Amino acid sequence: MILVPGWMWQRGPAARAVGAGLGAGAFFAAFVLIEAQSWPGAAVVFVVLSLFFGFRVARRMDRLWPAAKDMEPADRAAVVRATRHGEAVGEPRLAPAVAGYAAALHRAADEDRLRRWAVVLVTVFAVALAGYDTVTGTTGEMIASWLLVVLLVADLLWWPRRRTRLLARADEASAAAGGGL
Repeated sequence: MILVPGWMWQRGPAARAVGAGLGAGAFFAAFVLIEAQSWPGAAVVFVVLSLFFGFRVARRMDRLWPAAKDMEPADRAAVVRATRHGEAVGEPRLAPAVAGYAAALHRAADEDRLRRWAVVLVTVFAVALAGYDTVTGTTGEMIASWLLVVLLVADLLWWPRRRTRLLARADEASAAAGGGL
């Protein structure tokens, strides 16, 4: 929900699921291709994760911001863009939607904070696996393992600051719309 850009909100739930799912599927399929050098394995990962992740993201988006279902696609996208940039939305009729989307971003961030311990744990295991792959694995395994470590460390260090800035901008947009959190 927090990572879903404004242009994806212009589409319906199925198209949002496809957009989010294809990105995740391609990303993780590339890891399989690097590590295992297996096109069939990458294809399986692409299909399975595209379906799973896409379905999950679309359901979460609908659950956290149910009012979006009743909005026109262009209005949804305008609300998301204004809120994510911390700006007032151009149309006064969309002001309640800005407050609703800002609240949805806060709910998503609160849910994500509860899962941060899992990222720390996975990072510890990824570092251990990367060390093991460096000593005993193939070049592809080593590269994939260290890429994963880099991504996890970036998630631990960069993402909390980025999320805080995004939520502050959402609060600014909500206050400008008259629905301060």
